[in-house]
Amino acid sequence: MLANIVNLLSSACLLLGAFLIISGAVGVLRFPDFFTRMHAAGVTETLATTLILLGLMLLAGWSIISFKLLLILLFILITSPVASHALTKAALHGKLWPLVDGKNEQ
Repeated sequence: MLANIVNLLSSACLLLGAFLIISGAVGVLRFPDFFTRMHAAGVTETLATTLILLGLMLLAGWSIISFKLLLILLFILITSPVASHALTKAALHGKLWPLVDGKNEQ
């Protein structure tokens, strides 16, 4: 009974994570400017990766694999928002964002 619940929860996490990855990719392709694209990529990547790794940890059970997945999750949760912020700040202060959108106005 408990194994069925764990499998159901892990399947839900994996499916929701896959859906968020797809929706983030659509957002990156469809949003109008660099900053909204960066937001779509950063937020969905962090949340989708978290859900996928949690689903994999549920499937692995209590083992060294779960510990390794937890370390990967902590690394992603620390580095992904920082990288998104750094890219966005560089685009803002470097005045590169009009060129990213294909516009030449500054």
